[in-house]
Amino acid sequence: MAVSRNSLSADLLKRVGVFLATRLPPDERLWVGLSGGCDSVVLLHLLHRLGLTRLAAVHVHHGLSPNADAWADFCTSYCERLGVPLTISRVTVDAFSGLGLEAAARSARYAAFAECPAGSLLLAQHRGDQAETVLHNLLRGSGVTGAAGMPAERTFGHLRVLRPMLDVSRSEIESYAAAEGLDWITDESNADTALTRNFLRHEALAAISQRFPSAEASLAQAAAHFAEAAGLLDDLARQDWQLAADGELARMPVLRQMSLPRLKNLLRHRLRCLGWQVPVAARLEEFARQLHSAAPDRHPELLLPGGKMRVARGRLHWLPEK
Repeated sequence: MAVSRNSLSADLLKRVGVFLATRLPPDERLWVGLSGGCDSVVLLHLLHRLGLTRLAAVHVHHGLSPNADAWADFCTSYCERLGVPLTISRVTVDAFSGLGLEAAARSARYAAFAECPAGSLLLAQHRGDQAETVLHNLLRGSGVTGAAGMPAERTFGHLRVLRPMLDVSRSEIESYAAAEGLDWITDESNADTALTRNFLRHEALAAISQRFPSAEASLAQAAAHFAEAAGLLDDLARQDWQLAADGELARMPVLRQMSLPRLKNLLRHRLRCLGWQVPVAARLEEFARQLHSAAPDRHPELLLPGGKMRVARGRLHWLPEK
């Protein structure tokens, strides 16, 4: 058993090390999102073993659980043992935002992450999380980008977000934690199947896996395929933008020559580049049709949380909210 445990630890350490070696420049400042759960505890332990010198952790205190203070104390003690600096960020989750509690907590968490100085933010999502994300997005009717799940790397403001364990199973992470004698906290809300993520994990995926034992791995693999397709669509959108762009605007005659799917792809890409929320498919479809068919004296516009898209003087404008 000792040999297999040592082998497991070495394998996971190597996989995370290779992932980071191909993505991190020398002396990159690293922030680790540390919830205190098994996944993030293991990630921080791996990074510490890799000898990364500019390493710090950030714990987001949501205040949603009566145990939230104890979790923060656990993270403080754990980081002290490792000699890793820790920032505890206390946030207020707006339960009445209309987003739902899970999404509101995520929004507050990422707002806290955005306060980290420049560098890379490492998060501990794993293959099971990826499978849940893909399934959730498909059930919501998401397109190719949503079906791609969580990217292994993306830009978030002044930070790069890296997920080194997206190809690691939950069981591998738990086995590593046991082999290394690690402790972690358990969020009691993880058992609440009224929350969508927990329902997908404990009921939907559990039932699917009984019939398809490799469901988790297959969904994660599908996410990788969708990510490739999304990358190709982004390449196409960048080419189309070069054809249509007039500074920060787009020439309407060029947009009208594009097929409807190609036009929608360009609009989605442009909105993501601006950091605006992409509207639901039906609204984007209707706006694209208006761009195709509107007479020269008409000025279609689409209101969005970040601002509006509006046609004026033969150009499509993106006007940010003041």
